[in-house]
Amino acid sequence: MPFNTNATLLSHLKSIYPSTGISNASNPWYIVTAVAFSASNEPQAVPEVFNYALAEAGQEREERLLLARKFRDALFKAGLTSGYSKTINSLAALHEVMPPELRDTTMLRDKTTSIQDHEGNGRAFFRETYGDTADSVQTLLDTIYPDMGYFSNTIGYGYTYGFTDILSPLETSYVLVASLIASDTPRQINWHLDGARRNGATLEEVKAVRQIAIEAASAAGVKWKDVVPEVKDS
Repeated sequence: MPFNTNATLLSHLKSIYPSTGISNASNPWYIVTAVAFSASNEPQAVPEVFNYALAEAGQEREERLLLARKFRDALFKAGLTSGYSKTINSLAALHEVMPPELRDTTMLRDKTTSIQDHEGNGRAFFRETYGDTADSVQTLLDTIYPDMGYFSNTIGYGYTYGFTDILSPLETSYVLVASLIASDTPRQINWHLDGARRNGATLEEVKAVRQIAIEAASAAGVKWKDVVPEVKDS
């Protein structure tokens, strides 16, 4: 039976993230929740998260458009870790409820950017995210399959994750954490919990994102083979 969320659950998930006292837009709960539902293969739940978040947004078109774009780009970025069949189904479900004025009809990424620039930008973003573990992770990717190492830098961290006009590097880290938790891949969960810290999150914020992803995925029916990795205190 398809999972359907509700306002009580969404309100609870939103409350987990620590209040910054700045604005609702600074709380990434809806990004984490939507990605967790998508990666849990419950695409029909994504529009419910969007409608809830949109109802709480202001009435300015630019604010609402940015919210819609954050949803779309989060799902797109999550596709590399959760699978693009899930991303397509989630984007299709989201599109059905998307107000016409909040839809995009042209690409946001610059398709004239050269592959060499994507590769260079990707290597830089990869190092920012992995810090002092970048060389060992890159060596692993290059060793297990050289095409994987190249793809990760150029398409993953260059073209896909490296586009930060809509989602910040930190929000992109949250996308990866949510997708990986719902997909139950502990090695990569550890990588990106650490990456979120390197991209600017506090310990409390990363712990909250981890918890939101776990509770959203659990509500959607995900069962883990082992305990989801914890956030390192250091």
